[in-house]
Amino acid sequence: MEFDFEKPVTELEARIKELKTLNTRSKGQFATELVQLERELAGMKTRLYGTLTPWQTVQLARHPDRPNIKDYTAGILSEFIELHGDRHVGDDQGIIGGMATIGSLKIMLIGHQKGRTLDDNLKSNFGMANPEGYRKAMRLMHLAEKYHMPVVTFIDTPGAYPGLDAEARGQAEAIARNLLEMATLKTPVLTIITGEGGSGGAIGIGVGDIVLMLSNAVYSVISPEGCASILWRDGTKAPQAAEALKITAPSLLELGIIDGIIPEPDGGAHRDPAAAMQAVKAAILKYLPELQKRSIRKLVDLRYEKYARMGQPAK
Repeated sequence: MEFDFEKPVTELEARIKELKTLNTRSKGQFATELVQLERELAGMKTRLYGTLTPWQTVQLARHPDRPNIKDYTAGILSEFIELHGDRHVGDDQGIIGGMATIGSLKIMLIGHQKGRTLDDNLKSNFGMANPEGYRKAMRLMHLAEKYHMPVVTFIDTPGAYPGLDAEARGQAEAIARNLLEMATLKTPVLTIITGEGGSGGAIGIGVGDIVLMLSNAVYSVISPEGCASILWRDGTKAPQAAEALKITAPSLLELGIIDGIIPEPDGGAHRDPAAAMQAVKAAILKYLPELQKRSIRKLVDLRYEKYARMGQPAK
């Protein structure tokens, strides 16, 4: 899958691939031209991906080949034991979680799950969690609190599921309860936005002591399409809405909504998933020990103050 704005890059990559084949067959006849084209490709990537518009960033954040939480559990953890169910209704696959080992750290990992196949997406509801998912997440956080394990949450959702059945089972209450209880959870919480950070569905597992974003992730109160349909009654104005929403990692860092940015490989995490996942692992191993040095009282006080300040006008 490629986007229109990426065509110059993909066309040049295809040309280089073809030339490499010819170069091998001709015993190095095209070596000089290959070096020039690869240098040209590197410059093109730097220019293109270093100046993405907010809407282009949204497109990359939604790429179906970005690493999902199951990729991370397989790629950066030495151990993962998935835990199921909310102990009330059922086991929502829109959010998965469990006890994990990363490096020498024992953690509780919780995150949204997006599938790649239609069957997987139907199981996970395209990453839109139901109330059972948020209640399961909270159950696992309390378990982590009990056993003094830090919590790491991965956010990648277009939003919580807005269906009538989800509302009937208390979607708003489940998210609100999570915000309340995460604000005073007596264990470190590290949140990483790996793709889409959509509205209440994102912050329902996103009240962290430290919040990080992958460089091509997005985080907003509403999708650009939803914003455009409300403000202009025209969903095609989504690119303008994305600009106005300050949806990208650099904008959110400047506003103080997030605390840091994890760089992605050129072209996005989907182009080199292994490198992207290792960058996330390095961030976890850097920030969690810092949080664990703080007293629980200071940790909770600073977390509460962090979210109480959000939205206040700058003095």
